[in-house]
Amino acid sequence: MRIVIVTDAWAPQVNGVVRTLQSVGAEMEAMGHEIAFVSPDMFPSMPCPTYPEIRLAFALAVQVGRKIAGHAPDAVHIATEGPLGLAARRWCLRHGIAFTTAYHTQFPDYVARRTGVPAEWIWRYIRWFHAPSAAVLASTVTVRRTLEAHGVANVRPWGRGVDLALFRPDAPPHPAFAGLPRPIQLYVGRVAVEKNVEAFLAVDRPGTKVVVGDGPLLPTLKRQHPAILFLGPLSGEALAGAYAGADVFVFPSRTDTFGLVMIEALASGTPVAAYPVIGPVDVLDSRSGAMAEELDAAIGAALLLDRAGAAAHGRSFGWRESAEQFLAALVPAGWAAEAA
Repeated sequence: MRIVIVTDAWAPQVNGVVRTLQSVGAEMEAMGHEIAFVSPDMFPSMPCPTYPEIRLAFALAVQVGRKIAGHAPDAVHIATEGPLGLAARRWCLRHGIAFTTAYHTQFPDYVARRTGVPAEWIWRYIRWFHAPSAAVLASTVTVRRTLEAHGVANVRPWGRGVDLALFRPDAPPHPAFAGLPRPIQLYVGRVAVEKNVEAFLAVDRPGTKVVVGDGPLLPTLKRQHPAILFLGPLSGEALAGAYAGADVFVFPSRTDTFGLVMIEALASGTPVAAYPVIGPVDVLDSRSGAMAEELDAAIGAALLLDRAGAAAHGRSFGWRESAEQFLAALVPAGWAAEAA
């Protein structure tokens, strides 16, 4: 099939949405499908307020429609609810093109935390945006139930995967870990308010805390926590070594819908400590992680888990299955020549 995916989140951003789309796209291409992305780099854009890594594209529906029509796709997927997603939605509805959508982020909670706007106001937008979608893809059972409870229909499963060739227990530990007091407690992700990194740094526990990632809070947290090892953004073998060399992976977010970093850590043999919220409750089991409302308690329990059990659970997440779920949810675009 020829498949067009419209997304407001794209490289050089480093986040779960981008990595999911890139990984699933590559998997579908390996299966013989033709994938095209319509993304912010194709249009004039400006930095998103409070999240400058995200570029908000300026594009009319007709401009986005031309990009879509140029591929005459068999299926159209609108991945995000931002400006490009809105433009694509408008164009598809105008021309009778069927499409699917996805819910990647706890957008209402994210906006509420950053702006103080009541989350229910944002849920009204979410319901409106996804209402004409033939299928709304969501990563976990809990997310699907949350969407349905807020009036979003046609929700379908779309799980996540991990690069098992890269993230593995025998990856050489990151050189910076040599000689550090144990246990090494690792966080990987965006260093921003919605990730709740401060809750992790506030835990009073022996050992070494390590933060991998970049974001607007990084300079402030560096000043406030001089004893923490901040490694900045890592990728490839360096990131794999950070996961494999840690004793526990700490996931303090309360707003993620999944948390790819958790399964990357698990595939590396590192158990996870988290809050019992959306994301961890669907990803973790008794072998692989510990959840508690007191993060310190979760860390303590996770440190007692067998690394082999964590690695075995991590290996159960594959991108091929994720791609197959994505393909199964697609619908024929109903392409008409006049739409071009």
